[in-house]
Amino acid sequence: MLKKIGVLGDIGSGKSFIASQFGCPVFNADKEVNKIYKKKSCYKKLNKKLPKYIKSYPINKIELSNAILANNKNLRKIVNIVHPLVRKEMNYFLKKNYKRKMVVLDIPLLIENKLNKKKDILVYVDAKKEKINEKLKKRINYNRKLIENFRKIQKPLAFKKKLSTYIIKNNFKLSTVRKKVKLIKSKIINERNCT
Repeated sequence: MLKKIGVLGDIGSGKSFIASQFGCPVFNADKEVNKIYKKKSCYKKLNKKLPKYIKSYPINKIELSNAILANNKNLRKIVNIVHPLVRKEMNYFLKKNYKRKMVVLDIPLLIENKLNKKKDILVYVDAKKEKINEKLKKRINYNRKLIENFRKIQKPLAFKKKLSTYIIKNNFKLSTVRKKVKLIKSKIINERNCT
């Protein structure tokens, strides 16, 4: 039976990096969203909801950022259009990998959009706030207000941590992280009560 691992954590905590260390297929929602933004159908829906901001095709990230910064409700409008498409892609990914032992779901709004099932294994990535902020500031399109707006639509980190089966402390050191992931992976594989 396919085991699904959902990776949770704060923005910039290193979720995608940790997801890649499991050595099995990863569904990366951010990459999928980038593909979705290139689709004409998505552009039409966003343009209809936010005509004042979304004017370019393919969708321009600056226009999206401006829409979110102008009004936080716009972020909800974008999420409501984009996430059903992400769900569709995720279902296709799961269907494609159903013979695998394990897959990883790297989806920022996994819990919020109810994309997880009760049997899914949740792994919380715990990283120090200073380290996260340091990493975020190095991003090309870093915008503090934008990140704060994204955090507002997410469930509290303490809630996500409590919900998780495993917690990985991410010190952003490759060798340490690999060891921790390996340990968790072997525990998941050896779980008897996984049916």
